[in-house]
Amino acid sequence: MLHGYALSLLEGAALTLSVAVLSLGIALVLGLAGAVAKLSRSRLAQGVAQVYTTVIRAVPDLVLMLLVFYGGQMAINSLGERLGWAYIDIDPWAAGVLTIGFIFGAYFTEVLRGAFLAVPAGQKEAAVACGFTPWQVLWRIVGPQMLRHALPGLSNNWLVMIKATAIVSVIGLSDLMNRAAQAAGTTREPFLFYGAAALLYLAFTTLSELGFAWLSRRLAIGTRKAAL
Repeated sequence: MLHGYALSLLEGAALTLSVAVLSLGIALVLGLAGAVAKLSRSRLAQGVAQVYTTVIRAVPDLVLMLLVFYGGQMAINSLGERLGWAYIDIDPWAAGVLTIGFIFGAYFTEVLRGAFLAVPAGQKEAAVACGFTPWQVLWRIVGPQMLRHALPGLSNNWLVMIKATAIVSVIGLSDLMNRAAQAAGTTREPFLFYGAAALLYLAFTTLSELGFAWLSRRLAIGTRKAAL
């Protein structure tokens, strides 16, 4: 049915998922750091976080991808010439993961900042008064509640991130879209292969939604109001 390209598409799909998952890890780290910076008392930290979220959310993802891959490679090798380094070829996979993680870190910053603010301050103060350490307050009091508030925003951004991985095809990475384009060009059946790619993306997002729905139910245990 797919003229022998089924395995190629599945390999591309696996690479797409690897990019998405590792980008998610980077985005969560940057998002947490950005949220803490925005909520800190340091004006410098607040300013840096504000510039980061404002600029990243204003510039198209494709532009940032091209800037990091091509512009970054030129900048590094220009510096390398002065220092006597050998030519450095940036790996497309690493560039894709870092760029997507960096982009979505800005969105996660706002999601996590809102989740922090949604936890009543009185609960944190009560925990400190009971002798909890700051780490215990974060792990046992703030963290679980923050995750419950952040989950809708995190799930939405994750779904967008899976689709956004398609932009790595422009830098030569053999992801799902790249494999579909190659197959479509060879067989001259673009509708078939782009349709197959769309179905695979749909499968990823559907399974993700089911997973987040299960996690949401788990986190809601003990918080549901009794039926009147």
